Amino acid sequence: MSTQTTASVSTHILDTSIGRPAEGVAITLSARSGFDADWATLGGSATDADGRCKDLPALPEGTTHVRLDFETEAYFAKKQAAEAQQDAPRVRDSGAFFPEVTLTFAVNPGEHYHVPLLLNPFGYSVYRGS
Repeated sequence: MSTQTTASVSTHILDTSIGRPAEGVAITLSARSGFDADWATLGGSATDADGRCKDLPALPEGTTHVRLDFETEAYFAKKQAAEAQQDAPRVRDSGAFFPEVTLTFAVNPGEHYHVPLLLNPFGYSVYRGS
C-alpha cells in the first residue's frame, strides 16, 4: 500500500516522423483540485536529448487533474531549419499543424502517471505508460 498522498507525473516525446526522441520541447505543468477549480501553473521544463522531461515539479496534495502543455511549434521550426541547412528534400508542408499540444488527465493520490507523446507534424497520440 502506497503512503504517498500525491500523484506524480513524468513524460517523454518521440518524434515518429524520424523515429527519434524530440529534444528541446518546452513543457508546462499545471494542476487543479476538482473539475471546477482554477488551474495553477506549477512550472515547466524541456525535453532532454532522450526526449524525456525528468524535472517536472511535484504535484500539490489534493491534485485531481493535471495538464501538460507541449510547445511543439518551436520544435518543428528548429527541425525544419536544420533540414534546410542540410538540403534535405521537402516532403511535407512547412511548420506544424499542431503548434501546441495540451493533455489533460485525472489522477489519483499515490499513483504515478507516465504520459508519453508520440508526435509528428500532422498528428499525435498519447497513452498512459508505466
